[in-house]
Amino acid sequence: MRNRRVAVVIAAVVALVMILPFLLPLVSAAAADQVGGGPAAEQRPAGGDVTVRAAVADVDAPLVVIGTSGLRWEDLGALSTPNLWELAGSGGAATMVVRSVRSSACPADGWLALSAGRRAADLPTDTFGTCRLLREPTSNGQVRGWSDYVEAAGAASYDAEPGLLGDLLTEEDVPAVAVGPGAAVALAGSDGTVAADHTFAPTSADRLGEQVAQALPGHALAVVDVGSVRDRNRPLVDVPEGLAGRNDDPTEEPDPSQTQEPTTSEAWLLTAPERSAQVARVDARVGAVLDAVREQAPDATVVVASLADSGTAPLMQLLATVGPATVTATEGGSLLDTRSTRQPGMVQSTDLTPTVLAALGIDAPPGLAGAPVTAAPDGRAGPERVAHLVDVGRHAVAIRPLVGPFYSALVLGNLLLYGVVTLGLNRRVLDRAADWLDRRRTGDRLAGALRSRRPATALRALRAAAVVVGAVPVASYLANLLPWWRADSPGAVLYGTTAALAVVVAVVALAGPWRRQLLGPVAVVAGLTALVLAVDALTGARLQVSALMGIQPQVGGRFYGFNNSSFSLFAAATILVAMCVAEPLVRTGRRRLAAGAVAVIGATATALDGLPSIGADFGGPPALVPGFLVLALLALGVRLTVRRVLAVLAVTALVAVSFSVVDWLRPPSERSHLGRFVETVLDGGLWSVVARKAGQNLANLFGSTLTFLAIGGIVLVVLLLSRPLRSARRGTGGGPYDWLVGTTPPARIDRAVVMLVPGLTALATTFAIGFAVNDSGIVIPAIGISLAVPLLVSVLAGWLVQASPESAGPRRSAPAPAEPAGPGEPGERVDPAAGPGGATPAEPAEGATPDSRTVETSSGGAQAR
Repeated sequence: MRNRRVAVVIAAVVALVMILPFLLPLVSAAAADQVGGGPAAEQRPAGGDVTVRAAVADVDAPLVVIGTSGLRWEDLGALSTPNLWELAGSGGAATMVVRSVRSSACPADGWLALSAGRRAADLPTDTFGTCRLLREPTSNGQVRGWSDYVEAAGAASYDAEPGLLGDLLTEEDVPAVAVGPGAAVALAGSDGTVAADHTFAPTSADRLGEQVAQALPGHALAVVDVGSVRDRNRPLVDVPEGLAGRNDDPTEEPDPSQTQEPTTSEAWLLTAPERSAQVARVDARVGAVLDAVREQAPDATVVVASLADSGTAPLMQLLATVGPATVTATEGGSLLDTRSTRQPGMVQSTDLTPTVLAALGIDAPPGLAGAPVTAAPDGRAGPERVAHLVDVGRHAVAIRPLVGPFYSALVLGNLLLYGVVTLGLNRRVLDRAADWLDRRRTGDRLAGALRSRRPATALRALRAAAVVVGAVPVASYLANLLPWWRADSPGAVLYGTTAALAVVVAVVALAGPWRRQLLGPVAVVAGLTALVLAVDALTGARLQVSALMGIQPQVGGRFYGFNNSSFSLFAAATILVAMCVAEPLVRTGRRRLAAGAVAVIGATATALDGLPSIGADFGGPPALVPGFLVLALLALGVRLTVRRVLAVLAVTALVAVSFSVVDWLRPPSERSHLGRFVETVLDGGLWSVVARKAGQNLANLFGSTLTFLAIGGIVLVVLLLSRPLRSARRGTGGGPYDWLVGTTPPARIDRAVVMLVPGLTALATTFAIGFAVNDSGIVIPAIGISLAVPLLVSVLAGWLVQASPESAGPRRSAPAPAEPAGPGEPGERVDPAAGPGGATPAEPAEGATPDSRTVETSSGGAQAR
């Protein structure tokens, strides 16, 4: 009865510690509102960034959005693009992620993202790599191909509503003008009719400037399409009427003078200018628009955005701003930022819609994917800022081709390690391999090594190899401290640095005084992994961006906090650390202290992972909380029953919901995706989110090499490890693994490491729930296994080394930790004066016999049967 009350108290304390960090911001915000400080929070976000928000749309200080596609920072030059170069030096600048429904974005996709405030895309064309040529609307203002856009949005499961921006402008009676076909798409209403004044965009830069100068007066918003930059073999094509234009007027022929590009891919390929010529043309058109804005509205805010890729390669695009609505008044310009990325100098195309609405004084509807752009003062001069943004783009581009081979190598390395454990230590397999070498009359020395009966050497090598493999994940993050992407061979530098750092971490884990403890190397590698990831999340996730196991900017998923791979590593590492901390406490009978230590580590890990301002991981707390609760209860000695499992799930649900609700209660401009999920649920969009995540989960399960890693790790732990251990414990001398331990069977490994089984149970709980609730699916257990299983193999190898005939010195009996008479009761307590070779025995627990508690031990320390 007492143990049950203790279990309830621990569960309550864990829940309170986990929820408390989320309640404190609410109390602070309420106090600030009482003293009149609440509304100011929207004007000055954390970190010193400033977003100036217009009270109402102002025709005297309009917002001008100049849109293009395929334009990147490396295209700029002081002589080749003087207008954009000047803008980058005096205003705000950032790289922009234009990821749409597919891996690369077409011009129509970028304009639709501005229209819908979410990822949206055109229907794919018949030829891979080609995009729709945008044409001017019909005479009645109908956007050509609008039905295709609506159909594509309905099939994409991103809840995009093309026409949202146009409808809001109509509702708020904001005077706007669209110049060019792309601008017409952006400002169209949900019915496909342009919800603003419209004028076509002439080919000539001078004529375009005159057109904008005439159209701008009297409008609070102007959107101008200045054309596209395309790769030479990726033309814009005029999509046949059978696919697009079902809302078009079939009797009306397009006016050739109002089109910006040739209407066939063949003509474009024959006359396509070089990329530099296309960029210069766009720069001239931007300059003409800027001159018209300075003449007509000198107080205007201008946003120049490249909204799509130039081909099939997803690359970071250009975003530059100048004016009071988005940029701080700091001399020399600034880096743009947004709460959707939290990375200075990195913005998403879906951030443009909230930025436009904020500048016009229009309340953004709930559920938008992005956030208003802010500006952080930057000490760099214009050329230095451009060089920095080019470097950011190169980093993001350089990492993409290296991720796939790295994961393949990670899977292969782990599977090889698993094979060595199950086959490489099998005496029969080794003898057959030696016989095969003898028959070939080659490799005599290797055959002799395979027949060696000295297992300690092989086991020590296995232990070292396992620790190196377990250290690879944290080494892949630490490698991002070096500018490897600037090297002539970035792949060789990154892979080599990762391997070298993994060896360094393994040396530290195996060379210190903790090496004599079975869990010593586990504590070092897991502790370093958890520490690196926690510090990185607290400091803005800089190591995770464009890292081998981190965040890929072009994917447009996560830019801060813990992505799914980082969460899986963090979860596995913190559970292993908690297991290592609890081990000596449980062995000495201090179970309540062990459970308390596990609870504190679990609460800290959950807070770091789930807090919107740090980890912002929606699927993390539901997996972490039950894992740590199970570990705490097992450390306490409480048996898991159906009631207690249900209590664990109830606490988990409470904590998980608290993260999202607390974030939802913050101001809309400060919410992360956690709060936006609550908005989606309230708006009835839950099932679309569930369907999309379930589809991604299944796709990852059957389409990823990580599935082999997960299956191999699970099979090794559950089946293959247990068979050789049972065989070796028999001590008959005839088993394939008996040569590892000689004629004297060793103790059970779960008695030598009493928290091993509870730790495995906690890991299995976290991985299973993480697999179910995260859209990455199999990635969660697979990545965690890549850390946990190699470290557990090192524990096995170290345990067998202590039991091997080579390492056995004079053996003596030593008592094992007694099982308590009841859950949570103290058993044996070790006398510190007894030294590493023995312990002062306590009275046996009720029902225990001396024979069941004494074993043979080596100089490595007492082992428990």
